[in-house]
Amino acid sequence: MAIDATRAVGELVAEKISRASVFDRFGLDYCCHGQVALDEACRRKGVAVGEVVAAIAADDAAPPAEDEPDYASMPLTELADRIVSTHHALLRRELPRLHELLSRVVNAHADRHPELREVATTYAAFREELDSHQSKEEQVLFPMIRELEAATSSPSFHCGSVENPVRVMMHEHDSAGAAIARMRELTGDFATPPDGCTTYQALMAGLAAVEHDLHRHVHKENNILFPRAVALEASLAGV
Repeated sequence: MAIDATRAVGELVAEKISRASVFDRFGLDYCCHGQVALDEACRRKGVAVGEVVAAIAADDAAPPAEDEPDYASMPLTELADRIVSTHHALLRRELPRLHELLSRVVNAHADRHPELREVATTYAAFREELDSHQSKEEQVLFPMIRELEAATSSPSFHCGSVENPVRVMMHEHDSAGAAIARMRELTGDFATPPDGCTTYQALMAGLAAVEHDLHRHVHKENNILFPRAVALEASLAGV
């Protein structure tokens, strides 16, 4: 199937999740700015759209991963549960671990690498926001989505509409995306300097892994779960 470069990058990844690896390779944002057309995203990044289209075609031609489900057609409740059990669980495990590693690296290396102090400040805000963000999703938004999927008529929510918490969550996604991008910039793409110790290496690898997972996490919410929930609410309301 030919790739239409005027389609939104988030839509292209929602159609086939393995394409996320292609966008990651070219540094194209398919999660927080998933509404941007592919040709425009390539222009902003300074990469050739033809090269990206060819890479997507090669990925599409590869055998599919047997354990990769079709998130776009998955029931909303199942998708929300999967996000909690995979992406939220990873962050709850990794964020405290990386905090400890970062504290040790700052103590040992910040005199020679002063940028680490800004990394630590950025990370602290990033971690605090994600901890609060996940709690709001699990305690407020995801229960609303489950209620919508089980309903036969439009439910009455305390916040008026599911669109209101969705809007807040997407804003927080933008903030988290900007923070991890800033940490990547400060560390030279999460590179360990020649004088870095094994703890430094572990920290950089851990931050890169969190970024990789966060892109997929936000994509599933911004480009699949949230739009489908908003559309379902509108359908139940007869809009």
